[in-house]
Amino acid sequence: MPSVPSPFRPRKKNDPPSSSRTFSVPAERAIEHCRVFVDGESLPGEFTPHTALQTVEEYGRGFVWVGLHEPYESQMTKVASEFGIHELIVEDAVQAHQRPKLERYDDQLFMVARSVNYRDHDEVADKRQIISTGEIQMILGSNFIITVRHSAKLPNLAYTVQDEQDLVELGPVAMAWKILDMMVDRYSEIVRLLAIEVDEIEEEVFTPQTKFNIDRIYMFKREILEMKHAIDPLSVALKAMINDHKDLISKQIRSYLRDVNDHELVVKDQVAGFDERLTSLIDASVAKVTMQQNSDMRTISAVVGMWAAPTLVAGIYGMNFDVMPELHWAGGYFMALGVMVLVVAVMWWWFRRNHWL
Repeated sequence: MPSVPSPFRPRKKNDPPSSSRTFSVPAERAIEHCRVFVDGESLPGEFTPHTALQTVEEYGRGFVWVGLHEPYESQMTKVASEFGIHELIVEDAVQAHQRPKLERYDDQLFMVARSVNYRDHDEVADKRQIISTGEIQMILGSNFIITVRHSAKLPNLAYTVQDEQDLVELGPVAMAWKILDMMVDRYSEIVRLLAIEVDEIEEEVFTPQTKFNIDRIYMFKREILEMKHAIDPLSVALKAMINDHKDLISKQIRSYLRDVNDHELVVKDQVAGFDERLTSLIDASVAKVTMQQNSDMRTISAVVGMWAAPTLVAGIYGMNFDVMPELHWAGGYFMALGVMVLVVAVMWWWFRRNHWL
């Protein structure tokens, strides 16, 4: 029996809302901005993808920058049809949670980079939100760059690059370099903040007679691992931009990308160092807790031993025998108490001497 499509089918992440399945969602709703750059300057006003391409053709130079925010597949398809983007790029651009990578489709480049955001652990209720990641995708053509962001913030580069007109004249790849450069600079800022936190944890662990929370170490270990997974593959993509695709990326831009890659490798090494330090701190914390537990057990054993000696004497003289030494002696009670105190004092002195108390 053929299956009948259910009207209650669960909506996929890249599907439009249920109310929009009959009526297609306009692509303009996903477009945050559409600008035209000519001679390194942004032309005033906003454009549609169609009019922006027409403007570039009229000038005979320049490029288009389109910014999209979490587009649906139908919206991305409409934008892609204007720029002749490969269908495999459309599929990847809609899907989020991809590793940083660089792929080439004919004369187009598709790059994915992960953004990283840091919030102080005192400012968040859920400790998993200390390090949060997003995704920025870039589609590069000869006369356009399309940026697609998923749970990530992207600065308004139209104003940021005003003092770098000579560089922007080099085309869409120059804008891609600027985006990557700002993302890696953000990595460096977060690394400096994490260094302060790791140093504080290290000081707490190795300071004698201080209490520390081992859960905090595990928390930062988890967050740093998330950052590590987000930024580590980026160096591979940057190396591919530097060493390959020389017909699409000019020598000058490759030199700038090489500088970004150097900074990314420094951040990568620092994050790996934090990961190793936190692993060592976990081992040291476990050892310190174990030593403290052993010390506590020795103290408890010593106290129990000191209480056991008087209990033994009292137990012996509490037996119901008629014939016992000093049983009918008038000073027997005080002698028994004296023996108890003496035994406890000797044991206390011996335990103190051996650092059990």
